[in-house]
Amino acid sequence: MINGYYSATGGMITQFNRLDVISNNLANLNTNAFKRDDVVVGDFLRLYKETQDTLPLRDHTRAAAKYQNRNLNRVPIISEEYTEFETGALAQTDNPLDFALQKPNAYFAIQTPDGVRYTRDGSFVIDSEGYLATKQGFRVLSRAGIDGEGGIIVGQGMQVEVDKNGNLYFRNPAYEEQNAPVEGGSLAIVSFDNPKYLQKVGNNLYRYPEDRLDDRTINVADGSLAQGFIEKSNVNAVKEMTALIETNRLVDMYSKAMRTFVDDFAPEAIGKLAVRA
Repeated sequence: MINGYYSATGGMITQFNRLDVISNNLANLNTNAFKRDDVVVGDFLRLYKETQDTLPLRDHTRAAAKYQNRNLNRVPIISEEYTEFETGALAQTDNPLDFALQKPNAYFAIQTPDGVRYTRDGSFVIDSEGYLATKQGFRVLSRAGIDGEGGIIVGQGMQVEVDKNGNLYFRNPAYEEQNAPVEGGSLAIVSFDNPKYLQKVGNNLYRYPEDRLDDRTINVADGSLAQGFIEKSNVNAVKEMTALIETNRLVDMYSKAMRTFVDDFAPEAIGKLAVRA
């Protein structure tokens, strides 16, 4: 009987964890270029099969029962959490410092105190020292400076133009007769052989393992950039709200099952066992 209580408890905890993921998706509905997360719900049997080589006994024998309870194999757990990297819709802003990447496996390289990080949020500003930066103050790296913390300096009063390949050009509107664009380097736009290794680290940034940087490719001419646009979140509010309602109902169902075990089954079992004793 107590195993049923454990199963209901495990199911409730799983739904609570799923609820956290859904709530975070909804909270970032209007976050530029945010990528929604989702979970895979498995069970302890899958976990057992993945770790059985490290257990003292391999099989579900009576001798192994003290290490693994066979009756709890089907208790649901979140076996995997993943990010969906599909491109969000583009919104036109006409801001020359807004850039959107139109291909899913493309990221801007950003210099942070913790090292190079990556983002798809191309809503940039010019910081107090004239560098192109994120709104959190992290400098945007150039293609030539991605390995040496090389930022992009924008001259005072200069207009910024960027082509589809991330090449930068500056114009000085004060001199109309000499308004030919001046080359200003290129944005570091990178892609990865295995985007699944990207890890969210906050501030709309991703980290890629240092020991896998051979998977990183610095794009030279992929035509993915659009100036004056921002990529929106790929969160679908209707789907997330539907999942939220479903999860809340499951939590309520598991809660009722647990109360039934505590209020009805347990007293009855104790009473009958006491009478027989």
